[in-house]
Amino acid sequence: MKNFKKIKQISTSPMVSMGPLRLRQPIPNVGLENVDPFLLLHHYGPYAISAFNNPFDLGPHPHRGFEPITLLYKGEQFHRDSLGNEMVVKAGDVQWTTAGRGIIHSEAPDKAFVERSGDLEGIQLWLNLPKSKKMITPNYQHLKHEDMPVFSNDDQSINTKIVAGWQGDLKGLAETQTDVNIYMIDVQDKGELILSIPENHSGALYLLNGEVEVNNDKVLKYKENQLVVFDTEGTDITIQSKSKGSLLFISGEPFNEPIAQYGPYVMNTQTEILEAMRDFQQGKMGYLY
Repeated sequence: MKNFKKIKQISTSPMVSMGPLRLRQPIPNVGLENVDPFLLLHHYGPYAISAFNNPFDLGPHPHRGFEPITLLYKGEQFHRDSLGNEMVVKAGDVQWTTAGRGIIHSEAPDKAFVERSGDLEGIQLWLNLPKSKKMITPNYQHLKHEDMPVFSNDDQSINTKIVAGWQGDLKGLAETQTDVNIYMIDVQDKGELILSIPENHSGALYLLNGEVEVNNDKVLKYKENQLVVFDTEGTDITIQSKSKGSLLFISGEPFNEPIAQYGPYVMNTQTEILEAMRDFQQGKMGYLY
């Protein structure tokens, strides 16, 4: 007898403008401020990148108080940060930045990728840090596609890459500051996948493309209903795929702490936001040119 995780909400993934970019923003959304501890989910692309078209070039910018995470589905991106890291992130890879007390980084399609041209598509997540860890030492992790463990259903029609957390006896490579799960789910054909998630986790399932039924109840379709939000009640999630596609699953134990957010900073109070702005201006988050 399955103990289905309670579905709290099902919603769309509207297009929004971020400077020159048009991208999907399922979190936050109308009636959905966040999925604590996840604050933001941006699905960008696919963009046709070339020497004549390169809108996704994010110059140096700061962060404090949370963890910006990029999951790359297509293309290549070049990451630089004020810690001295320089890395080419390839399709299937994940870059996990713990901003902590402050970091400056930049992201852009890799120069060689731009020259040969191709599609760029990815997801950026903002994972909050609890009050006790907002000012920890910043860190960067590059998780390579081929190194991450994969959990498959019986007929291998659905393959789940464990980025962070656990599924069964498989543990993701990411060293996390809090108890979270992040899975990149690749659907090759019609099939069924059953996930076991802790009772104390809230979570969400986002459909990048394809069509699936969730918990024998709600259907997700690309460009229609693309997001299911789960409450903490229950432990089992069943995904029945109707076609080939891709999904992202995220879950974590809610912090239930006050959130003060301004641009690239996420703290607990407005005073802490002002302190972050001052520290950036004074160079206390480092430099990146």
